[in-house]
Amino acid sequence: MKEPIVHSGAWGIALIVVVVASWLLYRYLAPKTWKEWASAGVVQAFIIALYAEMYGFPLTIYLLVRFFGLDQTHLSANLWSTLLGLGETGMMIAMILGYGLLFAGFGIFMEGWRELHRARKENRLVTDRLYGLVRHPQYTGLFLALFGEGVVHWPTVFSIALFPVIVLVYHLLARSEERKVEEQFGDEYRVYRKRVPMFIPRWGQWRAPTTTRSESSNDNSLDIG
Repeated sequence: MKEPIVHSGAWGIALIVVVVASWLLYRYLAPKTWKEWASAGVVQAFIIALYAEMYGFPLTIYLLVRFFGLDQTHLSANLWSTLLGLGETGMMIAMILGYGLLFAGFGIFMEGWRELHRARKENRLVTDRLYGLVRHPQYTGLFLALFGEGVVHWPTVFSIALFPVIVLVYHLLARSEERKVEEQFGDEYRVYRKRVPMFIPRWGQWRAPTTTRSESSNDNSLDIG
């Protein structure tokens, strides 16, 4: 492959973005157990692989051109725009859609974190607002943000391969967390778990959360994502 690829070689930017994203990850996920650290480590690998290719060396594009004879006349650093032959226009579309999902996911992640933090201060089981839609809104937001950035906006071999692994490890982590919460709250939590899905809201629930803040004001704190 002789044609140069734009949007690459900016290793300084790659390092800065990796550091900032990693700080946010560990700051708000706040892993404590080995399972939490292992799960966060998979996300860390996703972040490093993603931004190393986005700003550094576009390994995915080079591999596809080298081994699959990709059309070099439409070559760019974004996988989707390269495969579809849309060039900069495709990159712009992927960027807009990807950033939309990224910011929406990050917003859900942060709001879930704030709701859980408030519930802990009030010593109650949080089942309202986002927690009335899904049992783990922080993880839902994390999945949405990673999908937007690493699959839609800037897909790479590693980000696409790691995304289902991230979903799996956080599903297992959520199950482990729920067992501990069930031991602590018993039937109260079991009723909540039957009513509210784990990661994906039921159809129509975004407009009508199943519980309100006033209905859960006398509950105890729930320490899960």
